[in-house]
Amino acid sequence: MSASLYIPLANHIMEAGLSHSKRQSIIKGATAMFLSHGFNAVSMDKIAQAAPVSKATLYKYFDSKHDLLAAVINELCTSLLQVMDELVIDSGNVENNLKTIASAFIDLIFAEESLAIYRLVIAECYVFPELGRLVYESGPKNALTLLELYLENVNRRKQVNIPNTGFAADAFFSLLKGDLHFQCLLGIKAPPSAEEKTVLINQVVSLYLQGFTYEH
Repeated sequence: MSASLYIPLANHIMEAGLSHSKRQSIIKGATAMFLSHGFNAVSMDKIAQAAPVSKATLYKYFDSKHDLLAAVINELCTSLLQVMDELVIDSGNVENNLKTIASAFIDLIFAEESLAIYRLVIAECYVFPELGRLVYESGPKNALTLLELYLENVNRRKQVNIPNTGFAADAFFSLLKGDLHFQCLLGIKAPPSAEEKTVLINQVVSLYLQGFTYEH
């Protein structure tokens, strides 16, 4: 490759990095504004100021507040979805993989920012019912779909015996949330410590596999 070709390539890489950085800055600003003032009270102008970017730049990346909220939720779920996406391909050890998924899920749902976003959406969705669907489809639905795909994969390999993978995927996440997540949402209890998370994950995965492991 000639030296003259390296320049546009380097420029393209630099521009892509700046573009990602600016998008992340907008999402960070939007998250802070939504959590501080609620969805309805925040305008695109205020989000642009918080980012900080010009209004033209903001609209270059996001068409509306709804798109921004979807991006905020998706950003929160990124780590969990990446972990699960990798496990769909690599079946590996089912118990260890379920613990990895559980750990990413637990870290997500009990994070202070996630709890705050959850409260925000519950408060706003009565007035803006489309928010509920938007949030669900931007994160939880994707996570549920990926877990179901993973369970179908290991089911085909006869590593587990699951008659209904859709129900089993939902049950797994429900066991991890339990009553504790509701209490944290209400502010009755603080989010679990790292040690408490480990205990919860081990108990849930052990109980879960008892119902779906082949008898020998």
